Amino acid sequence: MKKRLYLLPIIIALLVPFSVKAQIDTDKTGAWYMYFFNTTFNESQWGFQGDIQYRNWNKGGDLEQLLLRGGLTYKPKKTDVKFTLGLANITSGAYGDDNSTSSETRIYQEALFPSQFGNRFYATHRFRYEQRFVENQDFRTRYRYNLFLNIPLNKVAMEKNTIYLALYNEIFINGQRDIGNGNSIEIFDRNRFYGALGYMLNKDLKIQLGGMRQSTDSWSKNQLQFSLHHDI
Repeated sequence: MKKRLYLLPIIIALLVPFSVKAQIDTDKTGAWYMYFFNTTFNESQWGFQGDIQYRNWNKGGDLEQLLLRGGLTYKPKKTDVKFTLGLANITSGAYGDDNSTSSETRIYQEALFPSQFGNRFYATHRFRYEQRFVENQDFRTRYRYNLFLNIPLNKVAMEKNTIYLALYNEIFINGQRDIGNGNSIEIFDRNRFYGALGYMLNKDLKIQLGGMRQSTDSWSKNQLQFSLHHDI
């Protein structure tokens, strides 16, 4: 019995540091660095779009996610609606000193509906449906809706040398709660609210620098974001 008591402090010492590492420091601002591209095949209805995102729990070095995504696009004639069928690969890192990673393959379908209000409000609705193959989890699905809004500040139109305000809000809803091995998740997955200043270098290239507040049912965290948007 005494030997077991001697082992108790050792067990506690081993477990406590592990539990601290697993906790996300919501007061520490993270950073996402992103490149988005879009192209059309010989001015046809078909094209390709994608993005590369390097996400960090901190400003850099503590990997949150490396996301590689691309999809075939189709734009029906006489409409601005664009449909995409795509594939993504995501490598997710653990918070803090833990260097372990997990992987996910994702198939997605989306629809983009642009619209304009007045002379200065350029909005886009994005609906996305994802089929997710997450490492050590059962097959999952997720629904996403994002409302983007760009507001030119020094000009009326979104053209070369325009400084603009970029806003969006995206909500994520899980398609099922059971993810395998007796584990479950909430139907509400997360919400992202974003605000930034953007600058159009030319009609095909713009940059944005801003911040995002990401909220799940268990934590909320601020992220700095720098993004490059390129029409090839």
